[in-house]
Amino acid sequence: MAMLTIRNLPDEVHRALRVRAAQHGRSTEAEVREILALAVKPEARVRMGDALAALGRQVGLTNADFEGLEQTGDKTPAEPLRLE
Repeated sequence: MAMLTIRNLPDEVHRALRVRAAQHGRSTEAEVREILALAVKPEARVRMGDALAALGRQVGLTNADFEGLEQTGDKTPAEPLRLE
């Protein structure tokens, strides 16, 4: 796992983190991990698959539509990008 060092953290912020961690029964480090995880990966975020499925339902796509796409789609593997 990666490590992160935070410099110049104000004393009052550190104190508030310790209090919050104690309220949740966690170490200060575990509390900071939880805060960061919720900040960058909120539970209410829109997931791509869910968004595409909702869009398909909105426009009225059916399983038959997808079967038709699978039959006519190109099965050739994609070539990797070359940065020469």
